[in-house]
Amino acid sequence: MDKRADIIKNLIFETGLNQKAFAQKIGIPYTTLRSMLQRGIGNASVDNVIKVCKGLGITTDQLENMSKDEQHNSSTTDKELPQLNAKDQKDIEIELQKLIDGLSGQSGYAAFDGQTMEDMDKEDRELLIASLETSLKLAKRLAKQKFTPKKYLK
Repeated sequence: MDKRADIIKNLIFETGLNQKAFAQKIGIPYTTLRSMLQRGIGNASVDNVIKVCKGLGITTDQLENMSKDEQHNSSTTDKELPQLNAKDQKDIEIELQKLIDGLSGQSGYAAFDGQTMEDMDKEDRELLIASLETSLKLAKRLAKQKFTPKKYLK
């Protein structure tokens, strides 16, 4: 998996724009951007990678460095944090469903970037759900590390 594509997805997300709006802003077709993010940056033209990086306010060198840092951090963090058990996974599923329900039009009490889940296109909805799930898993693992006595950690 191309870490650079994941970094770009996250940086686009942080701009507050969806991928279509970002592609339009930087002057490349949405399908080109989507292809870059799905297939990896290595398959993209250099010009398009430069446009994406400029639109994000970074250089291609910074993107490479972020990719290297993320690989180092994720491998270190993954080894140091306790693994999740079946009960933890179930708790995360329940909490994720609560968050999704809160963003759905049924309850109407929350929105993300001014949109309910039903207003988002499929790709944005999947990205949001994946981000929420990853955040919940990391939070659970950090909590286990902090609050579980060492003698019980495996």
